[in-house]
Amino acid sequence: MSPASLTRRLRLGLPRRMFAQVLLMQVAIAAGVAVLATGLFLAPLSDQLDDQAMRRALSIAQTTAAQPQIAEDLVRTPATAGGPVQREAERIRAATRAEYVVVMDRRGVRWSHPTAREIGRLVSTDPGQALAGHEVMQIDDGTLGRTARGKVPLRDGDGRIVGAVSVGIAYDNVRARLLHAIPGLFAYAGGALAVGALAAWLISRRLQRQTRDLAFSDISALLAEREAMLHGIREGVVALDRTGRIRLLNDEARRLLGLGDEAVGHSLDEALGTGRTADVLAGRVTGTDLLTVRGQRVLVANRMPTDDGGAVATLRDRTELEQLGRELDSTRGLIDALRAQDHEHANRMHTLLGLLELEMYDDAVEFVGEVVGDHRATAEEVAGKIQDPLLAALLVGKATVAAERGVALRLSERTGLPDRLVDPQGLVTVVGNLVDNALDAVAGTAHARVEVELRADGRAATLTVRDTGPGIPVEQRELIFTEGWSTKQRPAHRERGIGLSLVRRLAERQGGTARVGEAAGGGAEFTVVLPDALARPEPALSTRGGAHTGAEEESR
Repeated sequence: MSPASLTRRLRLGLPRRMFAQVLLMQVAIAAGVAVLATGLFLAPLSDQLDDQAMRRALSIAQTTAAQPQIAEDLVRTPATAGGPVQREAERIRAATRAEYVVVMDRRGVRWSHPTAREIGRLVSTDPGQALAGHEVMQIDDGTLGRTARGKVPLRDGDGRIVGAVSVGIAYDNVRARLLHAIPGLFAYAGGALAVGALAAWLISRRLQRQTRDLAFSDISALLAEREAMLHGIREGVVALDRTGRIRLLNDEARRLLGLGDEAVGHSLDEALGTGRTADVLAGRVTGTDLLTVRGQRVLVANRMPTDDGGAVATLRDRTELEQLGRELDSTRGLIDALRAQDHEHANRMHTLLGLLELEMYDDAVEFVGEVVGDHRATAEEVAGKIQDPLLAALLVGKATVAAERGVALRLSERTGLPDRLVDPQGLVTVVGNLVDNALDAVAGTAHARVEVELRADGRAATLTVRDTGPGIPVEQRELIFTEGWSTKQRPAHRERGIGLSLVRRLAERQGGTARVGEAAGGGAEFTVVLPDALARPEPALSTRGGAHTGAEEESR
């Protein structure tokens, strides 16, 4: 049999389910611990029992030697089976249940022994240490077998050593005590093993429920699939624990939210800062497909709670879709304006044709001049006050759309903006959003008017858009800058409630502000201040041909 097939056979003998493997390992660990604990307890137990037996034998020997009558009888009487030393020794042996009590003289001759024929003979072990005045404890073999012994010197009334006393405890008794203790010890170990096995089974059952009875290989495969899926999908995924702390961010979520690995383990407010994005992800704002703005990105968020009390939030990037939607709105507005202009142009051509057929040539020339002059005057006015071409083109187009919608779009007399914009696209977004909202607010009302004012003050730019619409209630003046908030009907191609939020975000990104108030003649007045919207002016050449520094130019 090859090693590979043997390995496969051994693997087939193991349970596949994770809970079963864990149960088997826990039971094996509990059994190993019980065996180890039992062995560690039994190893010193034998030595402890030996020590106890030797100390008991020594204690009996000390008590026997302490009786002065025994020393006197040892000196005065012969070593006989019926002598007083033998009788006293046997009495002590019977009272203490010792194996033997031997009294010997200085030559090592026994004066007492449980076997009468041994009296008068030399002892079987060396009594030298006891006769030299030392107390001895040992386990040794003698005429009565293996015993735990205690030997002490025997002194007379004057303190002279006249012999020794040796007491033995049968070693079989010590071994019997050890063997008697083993069943109880195994009973305790078995009880502990049973409790451990029961606890292991309960833990394994809980693990089985929590892991849905999966095998280790299944969990490993699921983990690999999850990693591949999370980092491969084009949606951001944020996983939160039950306390609201971030426990997982995939690559797309890091990109959309501008976070790194250091955000894991922190709360949403700590990682993102206070705001709508943190409120949406934390579940403080409820709903589906909730809009939020993070930096320059428009995100759509959905949140799903999990069984452990946490949640998983998904994020989709709607920035390009919102931009396309706005461009579509602008295109539709231009198409409507062109359609209206086409209709108006046809009327003007019919009027011009009638004047020519009536041979009213002077009136025809005057009529054409008035029509062309109105459009030219508007374009020249915008270009004269707004020197940035993108912004000027935007306002000319908005003026045309406003005229076709019956709204008068005018520039304030105080308007003046040089061609030094740091971020023309950003300001175009701000102006376009505010003008579109103003046109929507006044469309269909009598004497509808929208006024745009753009001023430069050093490097700062101030934009003010006023309209004659119904205005913004005081309690809603901060709410209108919230992502997703709108009073307009949602179009099919995009979400509402993004424009004013983007306006405030663009202003705050440059250290500016965006606020709304009430216009002087009624209606709403939006004011956006951008502190660093303009670049520093380039140094100009003096009339003498020298170059002025930027500081000299600004001092003028």
